[in-house]
Amino acid sequence: MTPDEGPSTETGPASRASPVGEPVIRRNVTDDAARFDPTDAESLAEAADVVRRFAENTAGGTDNVYMLRGAAACAALVRGEGSYKAAAERAGGEATVSFIRKWARVHDLPRSVRRYVALGQIAPTAAKHIARLSGEARFLLAWAVLDHELTVREVRTAASAVNDGATVEAALADVGVELGRIELSLPPDLYRRLRRTAALSDRDPDDVVAEAVSAYFE
Repeated sequence: MTPDEGPSTETGPASRASPVGEPVIRRNVTDDAARFDPTDAESLAEAADVVRRFAENTAGGTDNVYMLRGAAACAALVRGEGSYKAAAERAGGEATVSFIRKWARVHDLPRSVRRYVALGQIAPTAAKHIARLSGEARFLLAWAVLDHELTVREVRTAASAVNDGATVEAALADVGVELGRIELSLPPDLYRRLRRTAALSDRDPDDVVAEAVSAYFE
């Protein structure tokens, strides 16, 4: 398990120690995603303006990078103002506490998840529901979105079930997804060797792959 995938401490954006608004993927997808400094008055004022316009859907196009910029602004504003309520009051307009909390949590998702939001493979509206979970659950739900193309409604349903006490496996099963199921494409030589090894050892290819992957991560 990498540090990025360790158990979440679920600290709020106001106590986040890492830079807020740091581009998720540099030099390509998020080059124009702003970095906000919650300790700088001018930058904080810009963040408040972005949040207000983001809440009114007038700050820019509805693409993923634009939404990640809005999420970064929400996180910065919370850090700068010290609470969700104060951030909402500073932004004004249609920016509510609930709105700012949801998007600040998206910014606080691990980088390994946010990169897929920036690439357009996880919808920002789905990321909002993934961000409702903590620890390993958010990773499992995020990877299920990538592997099974879950709709936003399915992600919301699964996240709600987990928050109500269900396991991620059970929550995904309820929306027709088998946790851990992934489609792989192998070079012909590896495919041949995998099938031959599975046949000679009287095992399923899944078991052979699981063993090999487990050994790799160990």
